[in-house]
Amino acid sequence: QVRLVESGGGLVQAGGSLRLSCAASGRTFSGGAMGWFRQAPGKEREFVGSISWSSGNTYYVDSVKTRFTISRENAKNTVYLQMNSLEPEDTAVYYCAAALVTPSVVTLRDPRRWDYWGQGTQVTVSS
Repeated sequence: QVRLVESGGGLVQAGGSLRLSCAASGRTFSGGAMGWFRQAPGKEREFVGSISWSSGNTYYVDSVKTRFTISRENAKNTVYLQMNSLEPEDTAVYYCAAALVTPSVVTLRDPRRWDYWGQGTQVTVSS
C-alpha cells in the first residue's frame, strides 16, 4: 500500500509563503499523478492542483493559479506545493493524494478519483 506523508504546514501572516512537502513510499510512480487538496472546517474537500509524474503537466484551480506552484522530484517520490501571497481564505488542512492512473482533466477535481491520501498538515494564515 502507498503511504503519503505531508509536512511543512504552520502559521503565517497574510502575504507570506509556505512550502508543503509530500513524500510517497511503497511504490514508484511513472504513469500516475499527485494532487493537493484542502479542507476548511465545515467545508468540502477542495482540489488545489495536481502534477503528472511522467509529463510534469500541472493543473490549478483559478483561485490559486497565480500564487501556488506544484513541483516534483521523481527520484525521491516527493512533490511540493509552494504557496506565495497567502491569504486568510487559504487557511485549511492540506492533503496530498496519489492516483495510480492520472485522472482526466475533467475528473481530477473529484477526491473519489484519487487512490491514496496523506494525513494532512494544517496551514493557518492570519490577517
